[in-house]
Amino acid sequence: MKAYMGLTCKPGAYNEVLKKLLIGLNLDQQNVHLLFGPVDILIQFHDLRDLQEFIEKYFDPIRLIGADEDMITKTVSLVVINEGPKLSETPYAFVFLNVRPKSLEEVRRKLLNIPEVLSSDSVFGPFDVICSVKAADPKELETLVSLIQNIPGIENSFTSIVSPIKTLPDW
Repeated sequence: MKAYMGLTCKPGAYNEVLKKLLIGLNLDQQNVHLLFGPVDILIQFHDLRDLQEFIEKYFDPIRLIGADEDMITKTVSLVVINEGPKLSETPYAFVFLNVRPKSLEEVRRKLLNIPEVLSSDSVFGPFDVICSVKAADPKELETLVSLIQNIPGIENSFTSIVSPIKTLPDW
């Protein structure tokens, strides 16, 4: 089983949240993505036994990070229904899609046929599909997102560019 968790942080708190995720909870840095967009941090969880493991091991501890200071102001959990390939490289961006229900698997398959799409997962949550993409620069990303948005069945999308997380700065 695979899941995602998106975190929105109080302004100025994302560094402390990252520290608690990477050091306190010992999450693999390759699965924690700092984003430019409405979600500040996106975390991927692979090889989960079941939903209970996700809740007990990750969901509950993460949502309580910095609870006294309200460091995390919003969470969104996305449980994967149909999983794409594991990421073999750090994505340039994540594209979150809402899709007409009857088109869900067809859209996901078409996404996986685009060479710049690294992975595409159908999920339960406020989105239907999350895909990670590679691009050389913002112009290439713009072209790719336009191509994705023109796939029949996609109703809307939003794109968040991945910001590199520096190798554990001095916190």
